[in-house]
Amino acid sequence: MKPLVVIPMGDAAGIGPEITVKTLASEEARKYSRMVVVGNKAVLEEAAKFSGVPILINVIAGVNDYLDGPEIMNVIEVGELDLASLKLGEIQGQCGRAAYECIEKATSMALSGEADAVATTPINKESLKAGEVDFIGHTEIFAHLTGALDPLTLFQVRTLRVFFLTRHLSLVKAIQSLTPEKVCDYAVRCARALQQLGVPEPRLVVAAINPHGGEHGLFGHEDDEILLPGIELARAKGVMIEGPKPADSVFHFALQGAWDAVLSPYHDQGHIATKMVDFHRTISITGGMPILRTSVDHGTANDIAGKGIADPVSLIEAVRLAALYAPRYKI
Repeated sequence: MKPLVVIPMGDAAGIGPEITVKTLASEEARKYSRMVVVGNKAVLEEAAKFSGVPILINVIAGVNDYLDGPEIMNVIEVGELDLASLKLGEIQGQCGRAAYECIEKATSMALSGEADAVATTPINKESLKAGEVDFIGHTEIFAHLTGALDPLTLFQVRTLRVFFLTRHLSLVKAIQSLTPEKVCDYAVRCARALQQLGVPEPRLVVAAINPHGGEHGLFGHEDDEILLPGIELARAKGVMIEGPKPADSVFHFALQGAWDAVLSPYHDQGHIATKMVDFHRTISITGGMPILRTSVDHGTANDIAGKGIADPVSLIEAVRLAALYAPRYKI
């Protein structure tokens, strides 16, 4: 039987509902998995209408009520919304609150074993704040709901995987936050996360911070004084890891199969590398959790919400990867 992937519909004012109905109607997505949506029936029906997607919504209480069919979308209704005041493309607290409740339900389904994985649609940080949801984004929400400490962010596009040693920090603060011990800790946990995904003997590499890896101090000392000692500590713990390798070439060679994953020291370095390979098929996977979660790597796109032109390819790819990894995922 194909894996069951649960999809929270995301921010109701953004493109989440639209790409959800388009994905459920996609032959490609249905080829990989069974899907259940957590969200608001009326919002999803409206999204199907303005997108021109012929789909029948089947409201269910749980996965035991699942109906299979090419034009059937099984929906578990969660999240109260005042549809009269809902305005597409605008920041609204009710949308942030409802999006959180959908994620909460989807997570509980994965934790209980009802679903094999979660594939998330975009949420809006401002809407979460307006809805008094005290989390800045998906990763922090999942950490809270699953009890995972400092979950790992992994991007995958084609055969290229990239972990991030830091996330939403300024470049200066990101580099200041790095220590050899942190590099080692992340290397150990990244190797373990790859094993969770079914990579038995992960080969890792660390991307350099400075041009040409610093050229032994000519262009900076961080690679020699922070990254290299951390790599050596990780090797002593049995991790197969190389680096630091110059960032202008390491991602290319990783895409060709030289390593199973790259550890990127800061946010934009890894984001640019993956998204230049294929922007729409770059998928985020949250590592180090007791459940498998994949996600689109784009925002709510409020500027095109309600126009029926949002491309579902990223969510389809997130479903594909969720279905691919689910059978081999190890807690």
